Amino acid sequence: MSLKGVELQIAIPKTFDAGKVADQLQQQSSVNQANAQAASERQLEKNRETVTEAKNTAEASLTDSQKQQEEQERKKREKKEQEMKEIKHPFKGNFVDFSG
Repeated sequence: MSLKGVELQIAIPKTFDAGKVADQLQQQSSVNQANAQAASERQLEKNRETVTEAKNTAEASLTDSQKQQEEQERKKREKKEQEMKEIKHPFKGNFVDFSG
């Protein structure tokens, strides 16, 4: 298939344009990959610098103090219940009526 002079005037510039577009697409994918890697590294560095254990220890200390309070309240309730059981009623259990 032979090309005429007029056809070459159109085909050659389009070939250069297609080559430029292909090159830009290839470079764009490598740029996107580099940007993604940089973002990943920034996030990793941020995660390294932030303190995550302090929150957990603060919650643990709160739960320890809450557990101590609950234990003290439970002991107080048990003590009150025991005292209520030991208190004798002035009428109940003192006299049994067998006259019936």
